[in-house]
Amino acid sequence: MRLAFADPRNLTLSTLNMHYGRPDPDVSDILPSVRQRGVLLTMLVLEARADGAIVPDHFEVVAGRRRWKAALAAIAEGVEIDPVPIGILEPGDDAAAIEASLIENLGRLPPDEVTCWETFTRLVKSGRTAEQIAATFGMSDVVVKRTLALGNLLPRIRNLYRREGIDVATVRCLTLASKAQQKAWLALLDDPDQRAPTGSSLKAWLFGGAWIPTKNALFALDDYPGQIRADLFGEDSYFVESDLFWRCQNEAVAARCDALLAEGWAEVEVLDAGEPFYSWKHVKTPKAKGGKVFITVGLKGEVEVHEGWLTDKEAKRAQAAAAKAARGESPEAAETAKLARPEVTQAQGRYIDLHRHAAVRVALTEHPAVALRMLVAHAVAGSPYWQVKADPRAPHDPAIAASVAASPAEAAFAERRRAVVEILDLGKDADQVVGRRGAGGAAAVFARLVGLPDHAVLAVAAVVMAESLEAGGEAVEAAGAWLKVDIARFWAPDDAFFDLMRDRETVNAMLKEVGGKKVADGNLTEKVKTQKGILRDYVDGTNGRVKPEAWTPKWMAFPAQAYTRRPFDPARRARTVAPMLKRAEASAEAPTAMAAE
Repeated sequence: MRLAFADPRNLTLSTLNMHYGRPDPDVSDILPSVRQRGVLLTMLVLEARADGAIVPDHFEVVAGRRRWKAALAAIAEGVEIDPVPIGILEPGDDAAAIEASLIENLGRLPPDEVTCWETFTRLVKSGRTAEQIAATFGMSDVVVKRTLALGNLLPRIRNLYRREGIDVATVRCLTLASKAQQKAWLALLDDPDQRAPTGSSLKAWLFGGAWIPTKNALFALDDYPGQIRADLFGEDSYFVESDLFWRCQNEAVAARCDALLAEGWAEVEVLDAGEPFYSWKHVKTPKAKGGKVFITVGLKGEVEVHEGWLTDKEAKRAQAAAAKAARGESPEAAETAKLARPEVTQAQGRYIDLHRHAAVRVALTEHPAVALRMLVAHAVAGSPYWQVKADPRAPHDPAIAASVAASPAEAAFAERRRAVVEILDLGKDADQVVGRRGAGGAAAVFARLVGLPDHAVLAVAAVVMAESLEAGGEAVEAAGAWLKVDIARFWAPDDAFFDLMRDRETVNAMLKEVGGKKVADGNLTEKVKTQKGILRDYVDGTNGRVKPEAWTPKWMAFPAQAYTRRPFDPARRARTVAPMLKRAEASAEAPTAMAAE
């Protein structure tokens, strides 16, 4: 840079000056000094050019516009002033000139953010990087990038911001908007009958009400297949497709559940989305004493893990279990007392018992020899119905009654019962075989049976046994497991089955069976109603879901199994009879083995 002096009348304003194109500045504060002493501080200039050639003694002001304008004002008043001091910048270094203009103005009066953007943009076009700009002006990279981000706004929005027509919060939200959304927002601003959203309400308007920050994601953003929209200040970002976010978030929550279970926690319970965890309703309980983990998921995807808690009721059960264990009672009873609510409701338990009972009754009629042995077992060991009377099979719920009445098992058993009614001549209106007081008494029935062949007597015995079989008893489990009853022959999931389901964990486990782990995990925190709908779509093969072949819930199969570690009576009964049947099977095979030897 060379130092020199110049006539103010031979100066013009450089296009690189940050105030180029603006109205003349107010110089009233410095004009008296310029009148008296002239311009004392050096102005930064570039040599003027015309058609590519230097114009002698003419210069363009890069920094010092107010001093130059004050000098011209003094001359216009007739004041004679000395040539003004100038520092002549090297030709061709436009970026240095722009920096000089901005540095001088920053040192005197901080310009507005939009003006800084205009100058920074010109520096970038001249080859400066954001990092270099930040180093030159002693700013952070974030501040420079935030300022440069204003360039993605429509010019009118920038001007509104320059004039303080909109605040910083609104500008920041508008940097999240596409150009089309910015135009739509300006249209709302111009419409006297509309109110343009601002601040946080603007964010909800941009995202259709569902704005989920990426900081709430439990999964790695690099693995996310959808769109993420970041504000142009580079500080906040949000998920565009909320449905896709929730699928990924649910899968991540499911993976966290698996990891916690692998760590040895007895149970992990995921609360409904938006449901808070109240510590005052729970008791702090360590892992070793049966404490479990609760996971809360906020409506914007926030996930919190609360380790080592039990509800008040669960804590009392755990204390009762510990007391029973101390008294030497069975570990299984203590474990059952410690666990939370049963896996199924009482009504659904009755539904399951009655349908499985219906299937076993048919199976007994198809295997009279087994039914006869069951009959003898009842005679030896007794039964709640060995008076003899039929099991009342009272569902106490019209929906369950209708479901059972419509089952193929009921129709099949009714057909076999009608055949026995005819054999015994009990009358066409007879609705049961067991407990027929008006049928002539035991002597009359005996007289009919005496003349019947063995296969007919066995058929009668099978129906009698089936009618007096206790629904929900261990005998049903024993017979069903021994006969390997295929429940799918007589039952398929119906309206009552789905309506009775209330537990999200078990519905999700069933969804995993029919749709796979990815589908189940992707809907982990959805409401029970939503998951049941997806489960039913798979079972029915509707809405694009692939129907599984011959799917039977583990609840209904023989032997019955639970979906959780919580109590489930059919599974408990199945475990009880399993060793008995295993011994019986070994005993049945022993004579065969000896005969083979």
